[in-house]
Amino acid sequence: MNILVYILHYLQKSGCLETSVVHGIDSTELPSETNYPLCTVEIKGKKIRIYSDPDCDCGKRRNKRDKSQYVIGYRMHTLTAINPSTGHSFPLVSIVGAANHHDSLFLTPLIKLAQAMGIDVKLITADQAYHDSDGAVLEETGVYVIAPPSEKAVLPDNVLDFPVRVTCNDSCEIPMRILGSSKNGHEFGCGAEPGECMFELTCPKSRIIAFDNGYFQPMPTFHDVSEQAIDIRKNCERPFNLMKKREGLEQTRVRSQHGVVARSTFTTIATLLIELAGTRQKHNQKEDDQMDLFATTG
Repeated sequence: MNILVYILHYLQKSGCLETSVVHGIDSTELPSETNYPLCTVEIKGKKIRIYSDPDCDCGKRRNKRDKSQYVIGYRMHTLTAINPSTGHSFPLVSIVGAANHHDSLFLTPLIKLAQAMGIDVKLITADQAYHDSDGAVLEETGVYVIAPPSEKAVLPDNVLDFPVRVTCNDSCEIPMRILGSSKNGHEFGCGAEPGECMFELTCPKSRIIAFDNGYFQPMPTFHDVSEQAIDIRKNCERPFNLMKKREGLEQTRVRSQHGVVARSTFTTIATLLIELAGTRQKHNQKEDDQMDLFATTG
């Protein structure tokens, strides 16, 4: 981990990252080579499968073509830095857990690990598995997490979507303005001009909508910044493709969570070193020919 911090220091100095970095969190499966249980025992009415690697377990994977719905092994949860001007993303730090644990359990620990390493995290874009639906992550870490609204989220009373519009009560038709947020939720105030509303004398003129996993996350999804962050989220997948396919992380060949953690850390270091070396950048052939000619004639 100390070596990784050293490499991250040089990544920051290299100019690959700008000051306006957006961070992202995503996860990927790391299947175990042994995909069958050694035995099954029953404890308090529940069947427990024991694998040759005692740290891994059977979890449900995302729908993928020609692959089983379940995976036996681990899930790697990675914090990435996304350069919004170029779209390039860089893996920073990862936490590895058994495949059967829900992604949301690793959100706060991963943020705290990054902060302990000196990474300045302010805003994270993620998928729906990492919702900060009650604002607990924001309160504990000071970091805003933005994810696409859940299809299962229920709209609060007197709220219309497409576009999102909040009114005070059943009788009011004048959209309210968002005033700010607190640990209790988002505060909205009356948007009516003086004399415009017939309920002005009896209306409370304000309401608070609690945080949820829909439009009213700690950073509401109907803000322009939130929409841009959600759009750039897919860039988090690029580091996984490099680490798994190019650096060979897909074939873990280690048995124990500590071994997988060590391998994922060294894989991250290798990925960043390749980025720092610039060996994957496209070169201008004309400029290369000119340099060769200069070297020959010089």
